[in-house]
Amino acid sequence: MAGEPQADCLFCKIVAGDVPATVVRETETTVAFRDINPQAPTHVLVIPKVHYPDAASLAAAEPKVAADVLREAGEVATEEKSESYRIVFNTGSGAGQTVFHAHAHVLGGRGLQWPPG
Repeated sequence: MAGEPQADCLFCKIVAGDVPATVVRETETTVAFRDINPQAPTHVLVIPKVHYPDAASLAAAEPKVAADVLREAGEVATEEKSESYRIVFNTGSGAGQTVFHAHAHVLGGRGLQWPPG
């Protein structure tokens, strides 16, 4: 059922405390933790505590939680002292999504070229 924890989801396990992560922020609805394979000096993932496979399904079902994820991404960037940063939501394996639990990548701490890739 959408929104419910999934037994085979890595990020649901992090939310539950069953898998360790370097948590940098936590709210009632979100958890932010350092990416284990950082692509920039600042690379933090912000996830909703509820399970949805991608950002679009999260936003459609629970827009307040989707807004919480974006707000927390900004808070992470502020705490990391990243004046310029990128928030990325990958959707689908072809776009690089490897964990099918909605999540935002907060990337900063170096120049970020456009277009990415």
